[in-house]
Amino acid sequence: MSRSGIQGFESERLIQALAARRLSQLQVAELVGISATTVSKWRNGIQAPEHETLERLAKVLNVAPEWFTRPTFNSLSGPLFRSNASAHTQARAKLAARLHWAHDVTVALEEFVDLPLVNIPLRTFLEPEEITQGEIEAAANETRELWSLGRGPIQDLALAAEGAGIVLVREETGIAQIEGLSAWSESLNRPFVLLSADKDNAYRSRFDLAHEIAHLVLHRRIASPNERERHKLMERQAHAFAGALLMPAESFSSDVRANPTLDDLLLLKRRWGASVAAIIMRIASLDLIDEFEKLALFKRRSARWGSKAEPGDADRQVERARLLSRTIQLLVEQHVMPLAAVPLHFGLSAHDTASLTGLPLSYFNGPGEVVDLATLRAARSIEEKTINKASGSVLPFKRR
Repeated sequence: MSRSGIQGFESERLIQALAARRLSQLQVAELVGISATTVSKWRNGIQAPEHETLERLAKVLNVAPEWFTRPTFNSLSGPLFRSNASAHTQARAKLAARLHWAHDVTVALEEFVDLPLVNIPLRTFLEPEEITQGEIEAAANETRELWSLGRGPIQDLALAAEGAGIVLVREETGIAQIEGLSAWSESLNRPFVLLSADKDNAYRSRFDLAHEIAHLVLHRRIASPNERERHKLMERQAHAFAGALLMPAESFSSDVRANPTLDDLLLLKRRWGASVAAIIMRIASLDLIDEFEKLALFKRRSARWGSKAEPGDADRQVERARLLSRTIQLLVEQHVMPLAAVPLHFGLSAHDTASLTGLPLSYFNGPGEVVDLATLRAARSIEEKTINKASGSVLPFKRR
């Protein structure tokens, strides 16, 4: 049966957009001025919208009309989430859609630049039950060695992760119950991490990133779990890896005093960039305190500060994602792509493009760039540009 409407309409794009906007078929139907049955036919690939209807649909979902005709790259592995509760189904679908959009942006950018090579330890566990605490410690130590992080506190974990080829997205999601997710792209052979920026706590954000790195390293070959206990086991393993990555056993242990007080732990918090709660769990895992002492510290922490915040939470700046934003800035500055054309190149709105890539939300409001061919050819001859001048660290991107 032949379909009417726009040729090449990708129903998967509609599914992504509905999830990303957290809109139901009925809501979209009302906004576009059509029946919910018609939207259902579009989603199932039975029918495609006519040109005028597609224009209205694109406006409602805030994407370019032609975006619906672009082939999808459904090569991301199933993301791992902190919570598998059925109540969070829509929230997980939204974040998974946002991660797919970040993947699309990365695919488009790799037409112009070479991103950092992926440099992550390889583990081939097929079942979480195979993973021991010793193997978790070894994997965390190997990650530090590959990334040349030494044995002391990590100054900027986000920069280290992006330098190792991880595409990092950090944006406000409006979903407080899910701190982050991660997945591997089979087509790019590259890992992706999306972190929630809603809580704006640098210590928690660093731990969340370390947690997602754990999933990328330890659980790449393990299917997303449906069973509650299996899921909880993988989460415990990711927590253990995060603690080992941020606080390596030998050097961290030498900083821990016998019978530590909460005030002692606040000093460790500032030095190692981890929350007091994470530090308590780490020193317990290293057998520096027993289970009774661990529970006593947590009780004193709760009685003194409550369970949601700690002293010094605002003392550290949240680590920013730089890879995608600096790449776009490079293309604009070198006149490879006019400023106003960047969101159009992805088919996304200026707001979505800025949010996904870590650019200021007003970035694309500036005047458009004028590109002449002579400048463009000269720009293409440049072999390498350095990113992240502001921080004193550089990320190399070889121009093609």
